[in-house]
Amino acid sequence: MPDRESLLDRFRRYVQIDTQSSDKSSTYPSTEGQKDLLRALVVDLQAAGLTDAVMDEHGYVMATLPANIAEGHPAHGKVPTIGLLAHVDTYHEVSGKNVKPIVHRNYDGGDLVLPGDQSIVLRASEEPDLAACRGLTIITGDGTTLLGADDKAGVSEIVEALWRLREDPARLHGPIRVGFTPDEEVGKGTLHFDVARFAADFAYTVDGSGLGAVEAESFCADSAHVTVTGVDVHPGYAKNKMTNAVRVMTDVILALPRDRTPETTEGRQGYLHPINVSGNVSEVHAHFLVRDYTEEGLHELEDVLRRTAADVERRYPGARIAIAIEESYRNMRYAIEKQPKVVQYAEEAIRRAGVTPKHESIRGGTDGARLSYMGLLTPNLFDGSMNFHGKKEWVPLEWMDKAVETVLHLLDVWVERA
Repeated sequence: MPDRESLLDRFRRYVQIDTQSSDKSSTYPSTEGQKDLLRALVVDLQAAGLTDAVMDEHGYVMATLPANIAEGHPAHGKVPTIGLLAHVDTYHEVSGKNVKPIVHRNYDGGDLVLPGDQSIVLRASEEPDLAACRGLTIITGDGTTLLGADDKAGVSEIVEALWRLREDPARLHGPIRVGFTPDEEVGKGTLHFDVARFAADFAYTVDGSGLGAVEAESFCADSAHVTVTGVDVHPGYAKNKMTNAVRVMTDVILALPRDRTPETTEGRQGYLHPINVSGNVSEVHAHFLVRDYTEEGLHELEDVLRRTAADVERRYPGARIAIAIEESYRNMRYAIEKQPKVVQYAEEAIRRAGVTPKHESIRGGTDGARLSYMGLLTPNLFDGSMNFHGKKEWVPLEWMDKAVETVLHLLDVWVERA
């Protein structure tokens, strides 16, 4: 069976396992379904020759492929241990249950109407990257769920790369550590990750969108927890007495700058993003995401939130507004730029795969950002997927294959540079 078809079969098998995570769960992993795929990956890794593959009590799967460089070779004992990482969970806001992957072979360049819900249409006029994929094999969902290429494409590509190493024992590589993690989509992918136990010198997540991207910069991220305390009395006798916390919080949100929201920003622009509001007349809580590429920009946005809250508080006698800031992660660039070779080697690997490297900044979070500050420098490599987190998600099989080639060339580069 051709390598590409093997990759496709593996990917289709993985996406049909429901691994949707939950931001409301108190367990870890947040959903049991994630363990179904993680257990399957243990079996697949062992079959690929990684005999120590195991899932721990937190759901992390880790495994080792020992170096195959013979004593006497100039690189023997000198190649760093390289980690390859991907997450198994899918986005918590869109169903990943009963995924039906559709394979569109020899794509003709036109619109793709997804058969499970024909109102979901991938329009070539709206998707310039799709229009450029004429003749390729495009994989989508059926329109009723997301596809799950984020990040089961990356999972499939790592396993495929390991199989290709097994089938080509003459291809030299240093020690490889593989890790598959749960709950990345709910921001907890590294919550229990033991960097010392993983024991890699450098690592790469295979979790980036598109073709040829290497990402070594992410947002700095905080969470802002805003609590409005009002004054509640019987509404029939409330004149000049009630201070409705719901109205106060509404005014805080509406008074924030309209040009600092996710809907109005792009590129390197940061934002304030209310994602959850709950409460009643007496008390309301809101959770805001705060994002910017620099710590200075992050703090500036937090000051905007504080000033806005203070202005609103003065307009409502009896209201009290408290803001608590919780640090989430910092721009991985601050850590990675101390060892630029970890990115330079990835760029060389992408070029060897016949693709032009693209430097992109992640407008979001990644396990690599946290791991880089935990002592394991972890830039992000492309997995080929597009339109992640929605029912219009798609991925070309050929781009996935280029991701596999990139991983293999990357391992080559680390041997050569040793």
